[in-house]
Amino acid sequence: MARLSLRAVQKLTCKKRDAWWTVFLVDPTATRMLLVFARFRFITPNRVTWAALFIGLGSAYFFLEGDRTSLLIGAALYHLSFILDCIDGKLARLKGNGTVFGGWLDYVFDRIRVLFCALALMGGQFLRTDDERYLLAALVVVFLDMLRYVDALQIYKMRMSMRTKIEKVTKERAEAERAEREAEAQAQGESEGPQIVFMEDLLRDNPGTPTEVLREEAGGSNVVDLHEQFRDQFPWYTRLRRAMLRTRIRPHLISGIEFQMFIFIVGPIIGQILWTTVVSAALLMLFELVIMYKFWLSTRDFTRVMEEMNATSDTAGTIAPHLYKGRHRPAAQEALLADERYRAPEPEEDPFFQPYPQPQYQELDAQDAFDVHGAQGIPTPRGQEPEPLTMPIRIRRFDAPNRAEQEGHWR
Repeated sequence: MARLSLRAVQKLTCKKRDAWWTVFLVDPTATRMLLVFARFRFITPNRVTWAALFIGLGSAYFFLEGDRTSLLIGAALYHLSFILDCIDGKLARLKGNGTVFGGWLDYVFDRIRVLFCALALMGGQFLRTDDERYLLAALVVVFLDMLRYVDALQIYKMRMSMRTKIEKVTKERAEAERAEREAEAQAQGESEGPQIVFMEDLLRDNPGTPTEVLREEAGGSNVVDLHEQFRDQFPWYTRLRRAMLRTRIRPHLISGIEFQMFIFIVGPIIGQILWTTVVSAALLMLFELVIMYKFWLSTRDFTRVMEEMNATSDTAGTIAPHLYKGRHRPAAQEALLADERYRAPEPEEDPFFQPYPQPQYQELDAQDAFDVHGAQGIPTPRGQEPEPLTMPIRIRRFDAPNRAEQEGHWR
């Protein structure tokens, strides 16, 4: 691999936006270490990931010791582990040998490191002080770390889903319009319609350009902005974001990275683990609530965009009025019976159709009626003929000789 300058390595491997802890305290060291690692072929991104895990477990061992010196060593090892955790991704981008498995391995090892370090740090302090608040702090750290990354992945998944749906609807509408034009004008060599563009992509590629300029350059009708309501409610956010991006710092000031660094590095160094945990947890939850609120506004923008695209089909995806009320209500039952789709077919339409089979009745003679009365325990006055009965059952008739034989058998 050709030797590159430090500036070239930073340009190729550093992200356009990153956490302020990474920008100021990790990247200056990581890029210099990357210049050395890139010279050796046996140093791969996955091996660097494994090394970061082992060093992180080593920091957990010193955290468990709990004394002042061990806490300082554990904080230093945790910071080194995080530097290596950043180097594996930079090395993959520099050499172009990153894999999907490597990304999964990096994510899983990060969660394992946080879990062991949280249990070791808080458990070591509990063993030394018998303060049960450290056990609660361990649960809070593990839960918030899980919540942060699960929520981030789910929000990213939902955003990609919204983008995919918008792109699909736009493509279908463009194909329908193009087919209509070709059928009407029989034109040849026509170029395809303009593609849909998302404002977040334009801002990512041009962080310092105002949204109005980007919309005008890309064509206002083809730009979809899923964060329009958020920027309208917080106009200062755009100016703050633009100012921070000049130094590659993202506006999300307290993310999972800063949360970990405050607990596993700042807390042990200053000797205030509980207070550092409480403050960092509160700040993390505050920024998470802001992200959730921003995502909620984004879903409203998505609904508005989809309604504008499907303006001709207002009833698409809705429940029919005659099915909305519920078929157990009288009004809904009457509507269903009056609906032509549910009427019974006429005889000429289906001569063999019988919607409700009628029971077959047979009138009993005097002797059969007397037997039925006697079987049911109903007394009949002497000398009075029993009243003929009708029953919705069939009674088997017997001949006289056979009747006596059957009665004797029953007795």
